[in-house]
Amino acid sequence: MHHFTYRDNELFVENVAVQELVATYGTPLYIYSKATFQRHFTAFDSAFGALPHLTCYSVKACSNMHILRFLGKMGAGMDIVSGGELFRALRAGIQPAKIVYSGVGKTRTEILQALEAGILMFNVESMGELEKISEVANQTGHTANVALRINPDVDPHTHPYISTGLKENKFGLDMEQSYAAYMRAMELPAITPMGIDCHIGSQLTSLSPFREAVEKILLFREKLCSAGLCIDYIDLGGGLGIPYDTEEPPHPQEFGKLLTDMLSGLGITLILEPGRVIAGNAGILVTKVQYTKKTATKEFVIVDAAMNDLIRPSLYQSHHHIAEVSPRGRAKHTVDVVGPICESGDFLARDRLMPAVEPRELLAVFSAGAYGFTMSSQYNSRPRAAEVLVRGDTAHLIRRRETYEDLIAPEETRS
Repeated sequence: MHHFTYRDNELFVENVAVQELVATYGTPLYIYSKATFQRHFTAFDSAFGALPHLTCYSVKACSNMHILRFLGKMGAGMDIVSGGELFRALRAGIQPAKIVYSGVGKTRTEILQALEAGILMFNVESMGELEKISEVANQTGHTANVALRINPDVDPHTHPYISTGLKENKFGLDMEQSYAAYMRAMELPAITPMGIDCHIGSQLTSLSPFREAVEKILLFREKLCSAGLCIDYIDLGGGLGIPYDTEEPPHPQEFGKLLTDMLSGLGITLILEPGRVIAGNAGILVTKVQYTKKTATKEFVIVDAAMNDLIRPSLYQSHHHIAEVSPRGRAKHTVDVVGPICESGDFLARDRLMPAVEPRELLAVFSAGAYGFTMSSQYNSRPRAAEVLVRGDTAHLIRRRETYEDLIAPEETRS
């Protein structure tokens, strides 16, 4: 469910016309619906109401401070993967005790920042990281709460770039290594092992991989308890998919029922790290047609948004629905929608059946709220897009469009 609708052949975000936003803020333009964010977070979080739980929004999905702030006010914790995301979460007013820190390459500086902030726990991805956290905590007079990230070798049946729970992936430790790591954690100074972490991948459209992973985790937890380490927290990460095209992912209520049936009565606090399922369909990218071009074999629609603005189609070959902001009922034909970057991989859609469009018309790229702006760059020295958040009949600029001066400001240092 989202709040992007057509009224009299004009696309609206809640009660604001997209045409009006473009007239004010230009293109390319990311537009988010606050009501959609709120609806998605509530639908997800409430699905686990029968279990002690903490919903930690995945900051990497869409990290704008304004969005983090209002999700925090709704009760969200945060899942972070860098010192920069920790900085954002704290600046947005998120309680440190609601922050979990994932990621395979935490530096000494980042570990110390998190310890000083007093985060809930680190999701530890290697024995080396466990030793490093112990060293930093012990040297600085802190105690680090940790969960070891288990790689359960479960196939999530998703794109290989966003699969994280197989043996060949860089994430976590296999079951045998994990057991040894927990035994080591019990010996290390300044370490409190309190959780088990597992994240098998992103954009999952079936519950069976989650079920398989939880079954393995619960057996592993029993083994740890037999060795004198009874774990109170299980972090299952995120990964629940959204409909970009023809996918039919399970509803959060189905996910909630599965986990409630499996975890009730075990004395476990569940941590979840949703990102895409909260943000994905809460945002669109609006772009303006610059030219149309026809060759002997192809037709192209050349727009002012590019792979630096939305890299998912180029990186993951992902599908994003693209539609006219002001539909005119014209006949459809097959085109590639491409950007101005000097790369053949710069496209938003290939071989897409779309209505004929003309220069200066606007197109909306849907399901762009997650891993859209956060993965954008300044490639080809292109300033990054503006971000606008709509609430009812009001629009707020939550990130201004970058300027050429912004491109070179960090480089203007005196040698």
